Amino acid sequence: MHYWLVDMRGGEKVLEAICDLFPEADIYTHAYQPSNVSKVFSHHKVTETFIAKLPGGRTNQKMYLPLMPRALESLDLTGYDLVISSEAGPAKGVITHPDAFHVCYVHSPMRYLWDKYWVYKEQAGALQTLAMKIFAPSLRQWDVSSAARVDLFIANSSFVQRRIQKAWRRASVVVHPPVAVDSFLNETPPDDKNTAPYLFIGELVSYKRPELALRACQTLGRPLKIIGDGPLESLLRKEASPNTQVMGRLGFDELKNEIASCRALIYPGEEDFGITPLEASASGRPVIALAKGGATETVVDRSTGILFKDGSVTGLQNAISSFESWETDFSPETARNQAAQFSVKRFQLGFSDAVVKHAPFHLREAIEERLTEVGTQRLSN
Repeated sequence: MHYWLVDMRGGEKVLEAICDLFPEADIYTHAYQPSNVSKVFSHHKVTETFIAKLPGGRTNQKMYLPLMPRALESLDLTGYDLVISSEAGPAKGVITHPDAFHVCYVHSPMRYLWDKYWVYKEQAGALQTLAMKIFAPSLRQWDVSSAARVDLFIANSSFVQRRIQKAWRRASVVVHPPVAVDSFLNETPPDDKNTAPYLFIGELVSYKRPELALRACQTLGRPLKIIGDGPLESLLRKEASPNTQVMGRLGFDELKNEIASCRALIYPGEEDFGITPLEASASGRPVIALAKGGATETVVDRSTGILFKDGSVTGLQNAISSFESWETDFSPETARNQAAQFSVKRFQLGFSDAVVKHAPFHLREAIEERLTEVGTQRLSN
């Protein structure tokens, strides 16, 4: 059960790796747009909830958030012994057979209900703000109560593990998400580092702080490319100067070329885990990241990049200046070795081990046998 399959972000890449372990598994989701996601999912039977049949349900499914608990609970999953939910939007609230084993991989407890509620509320329109005021309290109650339906929580980072404990009062184990480290380029950037741009990659929303990167680079006169789309895109385009470029969303081939040729990735927001810094490391490029959230688990200060604590424009300016003083000590090979610790293979082995270890006795042997037959056996190939 994945919240929605309408684009390829970090959560969908995790689902793709899980599908490789369970190639015969059925997929349930609130909304599915096959043309926007991996072809891997088309090899599975995909069932949508009634959300997809509502007006705009496949293109603007988030507006139906108050209906998603009912949509999840209307699914009949009684025929399944193993249910894996992928949680960042509502997914874990499905009702399973009493003897089934329900594993929930948590990218994040729903940000718009918990720690980022006020950030989302601030940028919401009048109608959205009213809806948040009306529905958020009951959705939080459902979110907490539905956590009791899960047998095993797997968090994508220690940061998310703490948030699971805070929001749901449940323990979890940590398995970091996969990074397709072999898919990224290891090209050497231009010799003249002053001409190579800094890079921001991500959804253009408030909590990711793209405006911080824009203003810091403008003040310092450094070239910057912003890659992504979202609610802040038009505002960033208006604010951009000749040395800062808002490029919108790019395809993967274009994206990896931009990463490989950048001076450094700027990562100014507080993220649950953050795969993008590891993609930069896999490309042999350094990262300048806020020392909060998942970045503290993936960026090694003054080894694979620079961590900074002051999340202001001045703080980021100082971090960029500090990076440029340290830059000659950066080793692309060290960065690549760090990224290799988060490979797809390592994720699949960690996920498989967690599922087998915590499975109930009556299912453990069958799950382990299935994983050996069609999943972990291929990892050695």
